[in-house]
Amino acid sequence: MPVRTPKEKQPRTGTPGLEDAVAAVNDVRLVGRVAEEPVTRTLPSGDRLVSFRLVVDRAPGGRSRQSVDALECVAWTARVQRSVLKWQTGDVVEVSGAIRRRFFRGVGGAASRVEVEVVSAKVRRRARAA
Repeated sequence: MPVRTPKEKQPRTGTPGLEDAVAAVNDVRLVGRVAEEPVTRTLPSGDRLVSFRLVVDRAPGGRSRQSVDALECVAWTARVQRSVLKWQTGDVVEVSGAIRRRFFRGVGGAASRVEVEVVSAKVRRRARAA
């Protein structure tokens, strides 16, 4: 087995031995309905994000009686935020991104949240006007 020089080292995967198995994938694509109007928030760090909840139908025949999942999504980049802020409740949209677990300090101390970090977003069908 050849000795690797520092230049030849593989990128760190975060999981020991993973580079010898399969490459890790955190790639999400969702199509669903916007549950409520997107909201802009400014975090204590000064970062701005736009959050929204996406309701995604489950495929029939699963083990649960639940027919939908409501997933928290966030947009961090200005380009995606501009798109998302035009959405209305009931719009059918498509998003892609990755699952992230974000840690923060809440009122009761340290807390975390799992959400979809959206990197691209588009409207598939506008909600019908009431």
